[in-house]
Amino acid sequence: MLRFKYLSAVVLLLGAVLPWNATAINQEGLASRFLAQKYSANIIESMLAKTLMEIKQGKTGDALDTVNQLIQTTPNFNLAYLIRGDLLASRARMLSGFGDTFVKDPRQVEDLKEEAEKRLESYLAKNKDHLQPNLLIQLDQSQRYAVVVDTSKSRLFLYAKQEDGQLKYISDYYVTIGKNGIDKKAQGDKRTPLGVYFAASKLNRPLPDMYGEGAYPLNYPNEIDVYEKRNGSGIWLHGTPTDTYSRPPRASDGCVVLSNPDLKTLHPILNRGNTPVIIANNVEWLVDTSGDVQAQQKQSLQAAIEAWRKDWISQDSDAYLSHYSPQFFYSDGDFKKWASYKRSIQLRKPKVDVGIDKLSMFTYPNAQKPMVVVNFEQDFRSASLQNRMKKRQYWINENNQWKIIYEGAA
Repeated sequence: MLRFKYLSAVVLLLGAVLPWNATAINQEGLASRFLAQKYSANIIESMLAKTLMEIKQGKTGDALDTVNQLIQTTPNFNLAYLIRGDLLASRARMLSGFGDTFVKDPRQVEDLKEEAEKRLESYLAKNKDHLQPNLLIQLDQSQRYAVVVDTSKSRLFLYAKQEDGQLKYISDYYVTIGKNGIDKKAQGDKRTPLGVYFAASKLNRPLPDMYGEGAYPLNYPNEIDVYEKRNGSGIWLHGTPTDTYSRPPRASDGCVVLSNPDLKTLHPILNRGNTPVIIANNVEWLVDTSGDVQAQQKQSLQAAIEAWRKDWISQDSDAYLSHYSPQFFYSDGDFKKWASYKRSIQLRKPKVDVGIDKLSMFTYPNAQKPMVVVNFEQDFRSASLQNRMKKRQYWINENNQWKIIYEGAA
């Protein structure tokens, strides 16, 4: 049996993430859950949880067998080797705590301990497949999937669009974010940005081994990032080196990193291009219901977009410009310049028609005011011009009214 100090460390580790009393979980129940998930995407978490629970119950022989199976399944999983090393070393000496074997840098132990906590927290979460992020997510006709990264959980959640337009939970995966956490501001700050981004298809050029299975670039910095003078580039979804199954929760230069097997699983989805990736911190999770929890917000925003379209067609400059925030910006200037430009055109009252289709909406996470990214295809027709373009707008809620703060090509 493991010496007392190590056992206490495992108990504390489990206690930090268990959503209910750990003593209420019996080994038989955990084992059946493990068998039921043997071939699922969560096999790593299930074997890790089984190992630690066996240690807690003093079944160190069983724990060693389980962690050996885990290593056989995932031979480059550093956390599994650390636990096995502890189990073997405990036979000869007293261990002072979790990860007390042949590790020169104590920060490596803390990193692996944090990974264990994040993985266990996800594995033991209840009703995960019935939870929805409290985010407005409406996909257009060409989009089938949405990705939500909750940086506080080191987790990527995948959702698929159903026939009724609602989202359905498909799966989730452990991820690594920036060494210095979140809220990227500058080149080289080793932080992961928060916002709404879109993943391009897989890079087809040769990449260093550190990117593993491949890389899918995100459009960081986006329009809001540029406006807020955030800089840097090269924020990708990518894999791990071939000799590493996973990295600690905070270990990248700002990218979102998945294990190579998980990235392979997501390849058919990410490689479609234009996959929305919402990176948020401390996502609020709601119990899924038959109705859309964001229905009211969606309806009010759709009504505002339609009113904007009609007021543009009417060529009533005051009505049209009332849909824009005083803080509005675009590629060539601010609201004052935009208003002057639009008034000069609309003064002649040209007859125009504006159509909108392929509309998508995504809540911008962790914004100071409620903000939604709106993408659509705009069909503009007048006597002198016919133009169809992909457009992007950012709408913010000011005093319970939706206003446009940015507009430009998507």
